[in-house]
Amino acid sequence: MSNATGIRRGPAGPVPDPSARFQKIVSIFAFFLIAEITGGYKLLIPLIITSTVAYITTRSFEKHSIYHVQLAERGELVTHDKDKAALARMDWRKEIEKDLLKIKSDDTLGDLVKLIARSKRNIFPVVDGYNILDGVVSLDDVREIMFQHELYDITRIRDVMTIPPSYIDIRESIDTVMETFRKTGAWNLPVLDNGYYVGFISKSRIYSTYRDLLIEFSQE
Repeated sequence: MSNATGIRRGPAGPVPDPSARFQKIVSIFAFFLIAEITGGYKLLIPLIITSTVAYITTRSFEKHSIYHVQLAERGELVTHDKDKAALARMDWRKEIEKDLLKIKSDDTLGDLVKLIARSKRNIFPVVDGYNILDGVVSLDDVREIMFQHELYDITRIRDVMTIPPSYIDIRESIDTVMETFRKTGAWNLPVLDNGYYVGFISKSRIYSTYRDLLIEFSQE
């Protein structure tokens, strides 16, 4: 989305608006080009005043640049309203992955290897008997030892699990979810409900859903 400062905002934060920057460069270039063509800079100040008056007059009748108009005609313009509407419509809770296979901290490496053989994912939440999250085990955490059969019965999950950089409460807004991903740099984070494990949310799924919603708004 764009504002008067020439900055667009997406789910990841502000990014420069190329069209606004291009307009400023062209305007400055035009001043000096005309001054060079006329052979002097005596008309530079009147030219600046004329251009400013023309710009203000044009903006009073047409608030959008020709570049924004062209993008809008092609359905490719992401406006402030579309961006906010897409985020407001997004129910990120529907993107929670609840089918990850769970394991307990007292289980062994052998138990984990059996889960790995059945799972299509490489993340395994570690929970206690009350379904409270203790940590996470990823395939990368055990890749070097998972084929050492002598460790299957003596290595406990608590010895190889890690603590997630953060978690997301199921009642949080989409803005808080995106901010948590931004601060942690994580691609997957656990979702909790009053401390109880619910599932995992993926940043890639959030962005995919956001992009689909923007496409829907552009086609309306």
